[in-house]
Amino acid sequence: MFTATLIASGTLTAGDISTAMDRLRDAGCAPGASGWIDEGDAADLIFGMAPDAARGALEGAFAATDVVVQSSLTRTKTLLVADMDLDDDHRRMHRRTRRLCWDQAADRRDHRTRDARRTRFRGGAGCAGGTAKGLAESDIERCLAERVTIMPGAKALVRTMRSRGALAVLVSGGFTRFAEPVAKEIGFDRAIANVLKIDGGVLTGTVTKPIVASNTKLTTLRAAIAERGIVVEESLAVGDGANDLAMIEAAGLGVAYHAKPIVAAAAAARIDHRDLTALLYAQGIPKRDWVAE
Repeated sequence: MFTATLIASGTLTAGDISTAMDRLRDAGCAPGASGWIDEGDAADLIFGMAPDAARGALEGAFAATDVVVQSSLTRTKTLLVADMDLDDDHRRMHRRTRRLCWDQAADRRDHRTRDARRTRFRGGAGCAGGTAKGLAESDIERCLAERVTIMPGAKALVRTMRSRGALAVLVSGGFTRFAEPVAKEIGFDRAIANVLKIDGGVLTGTVTKPIVASNTKLTTLRAAIAERGIVVEESLAVGDGANDLAMIEAAGLGVAYHAKPIVAAAAAARIDHRDLTALLYAQGIPKRDWVAE
């Protein structure tokens, strides 16, 4: 059996569920039962065959509604691997935060260093490490406290899954100085990110290799599956960028979260409207059972 979960923000109606069941029938999916997870927010539709056809019949059929289609037997996930920069707004914020951190410290040095570094920063983690040479460790800590925010739904997702025995791993192409405190606050078991080398409280301008990239995320997912002794179908991976594709495609449920079209097209599910709590509804967990943020 398969489950299609409709996820919205208070806008789902009984008529929508009836229409969805009709669409499943017309697509040859052999629909069965249906029911609310939380009325208005999420509902499950059970059907017997053709999950790809079901996804095609339901995605885009209802305004501001996300759809997750998966096997009913393995919808409960015991592993979460997530990228830190999960949507466009947060990714822009994360880049801006790092740039402002370097700029604030550079203001105390000279404008030429700041301008040169700002141009080169676009090169990625390794380049950013090089352009941060000479910054004090305290500058990073201050900016982290002042500017980094937590994505909506992240705490509820991670804490609820962990309360049910799941392992949660954050993997980021950013830096451990940002990723580790964020992971701790949200409730992840561990964080994997790039390490800025520091000597005597000052950044050396280098990043410890290997750089966290697409293969790192895939390796992290596979290693965590082996560590937990679970089947692939029990794993959930979520991200938004091209370097998340490998882990998204390899996971039991790979989710494109507010993602670019190329990522959304390759993922088994896409979340375009709700926040990260949509992934709790995808597992059939009602709001009353979420661990409060």
